[in-house]
Amino acid sequence: MTTTHPSATVRIRSARADEYPAIGELTHAAYTHDYADLSAHYREELKHPEALLDAFDFFVAEDTSSGELVGTIALLRPGIDQDGRIGSDELYFRLLATHPSARGRGIGAELTRFAVDQARERGQRAVVLNSGPDMLGAHALYRKLGFTRRAEREGTIVLPEGRTLHLLTFVLDLPD
Repeated sequence: MTTTHPSATVRIRSARADEYPAIGELTHAAYTHDYADLSAHYREELKHPEALLDAFDFFVAEDTSSGELVGTIALLRPGIDQDGRIGSDELYFRLLATHPSARGRGIGAELTRFAVDQARERGQRAVVLNSGPDMLGAHALYRKLGFTRRAEREGTIVLPEGRTLHLLTFVLDLPD
């Protein structure tokens, strides 16, 4: 599956098996560039997207002029409900990342639109994601693309080192 977005000079496609180390480095670079307070455990998890392959499909944004990976997104596979948090008619995504060197080109927006297009193709009624409270740039992007915050779906998780984190939930309802 390949989607080309000329305005952003990227091609969005399924990740190849040999690209997971690069996807991990890209995701780690993006998140640690923007968020100083990430736990050591989460920083390490970001480097290993292959650990999520039982539940998620990864897609990459590849720069069409250089062939470099400049962005990534993980879509929850149909039929997996994240312990009842995701409806069968919802597409859930996570780990949206744009490499810091590729910022300002609309890649994050294109990857998010890709997720929305995938939800439509699957016949789903909504797109759902969780985000940390400090990810203000991401929140602005989601709102710009029509997502709204759904406090009733939010919750607090306990991180491996004992800290708690309140995860925000954003949803984009798709028209019938």
